[in-house]
Amino acid sequence: MTQPLQIGLVVFPEMTQLDATGPLQVFAGIPFFAPDPGAEVHLLWKDLEPVSTDAIMTITPTKTFAQSPPLDVICVPGGPGVDALLGDSEVIDFVRSQGSGARWVTSVCTGALVLGAAGLLDGYRAATHWAAMGMLDAFGAVPTDERVVIDGNRVTGGGVTAGVDFALTLVAELVDRATAEAIQLRIEYNPAPPFAAGSPATAPAEVVEDYRERTAAYQARRIAAVARAAAARPTP
Repeated sequence: MTQPLQIGLVVFPEMTQLDATGPLQVFAGIPFFAPDPGAEVHLLWKDLEPVSTDAIMTITPTKTFAQSPPLDVICVPGGPGVDALLGDSEVIDFVRSQGSGARWVTSVCTGALVLGAAGLLDGYRAATHWAAMGMLDAFGAVPTDERVVIDGNRVTGGGVTAGVDFALTLVAELVDRATAEAIQLRIEYNPAPPFAAGSPATAPAEVVEDYRERTAAYQARRIAAVARAAAARPTP
């Protein structure tokens, strides 16, 4: 029997919970459908106190950064709290350290900005939330408007709901396609969205414009945080 895969999801205050819980639900199926190698999934943060999310619920870490084993997969989700992470040396150092030895370096949504700040996306094609796509350039990444992007051992997912697609894609790489398909069936992932508003390319123009107006101040703060992080990132 081989050693179980070590999968670590970084959790943090004001994260978007679905960025983490979508992939978590997928990864949790690996031991059921593929007991060899199986998987141990860790929710990682500086301490073990519950962290807030942007959707009321809290998430309790299972291990601290110091307790984390060497990871086969490191995954950074996104959310409003990413802005603070970009200037947090403890987080950036942990992501850089684990990412340097992991088999797969991954993110969902704006978690890609954290990978970039850790110097892990230089020259790599990467996806992120559509509203942050233009920020990847600051970290030497190649913005790619796809649901899931694999470039070498970097796997990045687009915004929020793309986390499920990302995780299923990664399971096919970690184990095999049959396991990924069995997990997809288990969670009945058979999307049929009621509206075509999930992308600025298909959403009504007035919806896109309203969204941009409502998030303008937030976007300005993030652009500033990205600029500071880009200036501080390690040279490849």
